[in-house]
Amino acid sequence: MIRVLIAEDQSMVLGALAALLELEADIEVVARARDGAEALRLAAETRPDVVLTDIEMPGMTGLELAERLRQGKHPARVIILTTFARGGYLRRALDAGAAGYLLKDAPASQLADAVRRVRSGLRVIDPELAAQAWGEPDPLTDRERQVLRLAADGLSTARLASELHLSEGTVRNYLSEAIGKLNAANRTEAARIARRKGWL
Repeated sequence: MIRVLIAEDQSMVLGALAALLELEADIEVVARARDGAEALRLAAETRPDVVLTDIEMPGMTGLELAERLRQGKHPARVIILTTFARGGYLRRALDAGAAGYLLKDAPASQLADAVRRVRSGLRVIDPELAAQAWGEPDPLTDRERQVLRLAADGLSTARLASELHLSEGTVRNYLSEAIGKLNAANRTEAARIARRKGWL
């Protein structure tokens, strides 16, 4: 049996994914999580073979979950299942250690097949998306991305500095670098560009 943990913050989607996989004779859904932190805890408790996770979840994203599992040397193989058909997200997912990247609008029959293939040591990635991912490199550093993500949530420079334990001048420098790299007029436009390309 292939043991699967599903992390998805939308209850209806979570239930549908679990029901779909449990139709397969060789797949068992051993845990369901509604955010990345819960998924990380449940992965330690249930030791799944495959973790199927969304990207955007409250608290810890699916990309951060994949990275934490990799850093913790957890043997589970990660598949990102998302609506985001963006090359930047795929690159970040692979950098975080994900073995698969599927879109939610893919045929349902591909899901169980992807779980089996990833469990056997293969990678499962949409070829068109893979080509797109290597077309334009992500210019942002991790810290620039972190600052820009919080700025996009409307936090002031002072609040950003407090949240990240940095000086306001350092925060302004990171924002300025990100805005310049993205040829944006301001932090709002920079965040919008980065999000559209999957870099945020």
